[in-house]
Amino acid sequence: MITALSLRNLAIRRGGRLLFEGVSLELSAGEACALTGPNGSGKTSLLRAVAGLVRPEGGEVAFPGVETEEARGAGLHLIGHQDGLKPARTAWEELAFWTVWCGGSETSARAAAEALELPPLLELEVRRLSAGQRRRLALARLLAAPRPLWLLDEPLSPLDARFRARFGEIMVAHLQGGGLILAAVHDPLPIRAKSLELAG
Repeated sequence: MITALSLRNLAIRRGGRLLFEGVSLELSAGEACALTGPNGSGKTSLLRAVAGLVRPEGGEVAFPGVETEEARGAGLHLIGHQDGLKPARTAWEELAFWTVWCGGSETSARAAAEALELPPLLELEVRRLSAGQRRRLALARLLAAPRPLWLLDEPLSPLDARFRARFGEIMVAHLQGGGLILAAVHDPLPIRAKSLELAG
């Protein structure tokens, strides 16, 4: 179980360009951090480095008290800026697939769909959903297969005001249950959070 995230003097280089260096962060259970900075400053790359998808140029990503492979394999969710949904599948097929892949059940998938008001959309093909509906479908896996660390890339951008508020409530409940959130954002998160700025 992840109870903390530690970044120490992290540096990332992509395509021969140094995005940032010397980035450090300590995040504990019940805490959120808003990752800010201009486009191209490395916010997405930092999230992917925490998830183990990008190799840092220098520094360390650690999950104190938990082996790194265990933490990444079963302790975190990464929801990218692109929703990663197959357009020809129905919304239910996508949610069910990701739920089982991440260790959840059909029951938990149905409950997650209810929490984000998705049941009327579940029989529709993903390509027929609006951007906000697709984002709600992607976010539903956070509830369908609970994991302590949420890595979120612009999670609120396609959502309307009502669902931004609803997802804010979901984030608060996650933190109150001992979860952690690291979110790359341009707009402020609707919850209390630390801030880490990448200058670019």
